[in-house]
Amino acid sequence: QVQLVESGGGLVQAGGSLRLSCAASGRTFSSYAMGWFRQAPGKEREFVAALSRNGGNTYYANSVKERFTISRDNAKNTVHLQMNGLKPEDTAVYYCAARRNPGVLSTPNAYDYWGQGTQVTVSS
Repeated sequence: QVQLVESGGGLVQAGGSLRLSCAASGRTFSSYAMGWFRQAPGKEREFVAALSRNGGNTYYANSVKERFTISRDNAKNTVHLQMNGLKPEDTAVYYCAARRNPGVLSTPNAYDYWGQGTQVTVSS
């Protein structure tokens, strides 16, 4: 089992940047594929980005491609989401998720563990 704790959210103006971090407990972090999702008020949780266990494969939602970058440091049990060029429509609670099985997937049901989320608010 793995526990995930997100950090780095906050309030930023449109065009600004934030770097989210997700710290994972446990000794087997490198065996999990990781993902970031977000949920805005009144909307369903949506996929943002995913990363394979060794970090070699990445997958992004079209809405964040070229602006967001997902990365991981298996030595430090962390995964990051660098968000540049933020837009008001990026406002949401951002969640980190871990998947036991291999594969870079975009469906929330494919992930086994979730963090509590961190709020990102982008003002216009």
